[in-house]
Amino acid sequence: MTAPSRLVFINLPVADLEASMAFYRRLGFTFDERFTDEKAACMVIAEDASYAMLLDREFFATFTAKPVADPHATTQALIAVSAEDRAAVDALADAALAAGGAPAREPMDHGFMYQRSFYDPDGHHWEVMWMRPEAAQQGAPDAAPAA
Repeated sequence: MTAPSRLVFINLPVADLEASMAFYRRLGFTFDERFTDEKAACMVIAEDASYAMLLDREFFATFTAKPVADPHATTQALIAVSAEDRAAVDALADAALAAGGAPAREPMDHGFMYQRSFYDPDGHHWEVMWMRPEAAQQGAPDAAPAA
């Protein structure tokens, strides 16, 4: 397998690092202990490709000059992860809700794509989606052309 040309690191402020790690472990995610300590945890989203750095809010604040948003009050990002099929979308979303997450929106079924969303305990908005492989290759039906 060829290594990706770029790695993705999403940095998220969390109120309680241990509680956040426990939540994501219940969803099946693992952590890279080489980059995990009392202020930060490196959650593996896709091995050798994408990670979420869960950062204690005070530690997160040292990386920006702007105020740290309260994700319970505002949406600063939608974090989307893919699943291998519709059942896997439901399994991950159901696990998030069972682990203490909250529903963000009703499930969306576009035929070629299916998605569910949830808020994690810190209020971050996550989307879990599956797309038919042929739709992923051809592009979404009825998609507006790029300007």
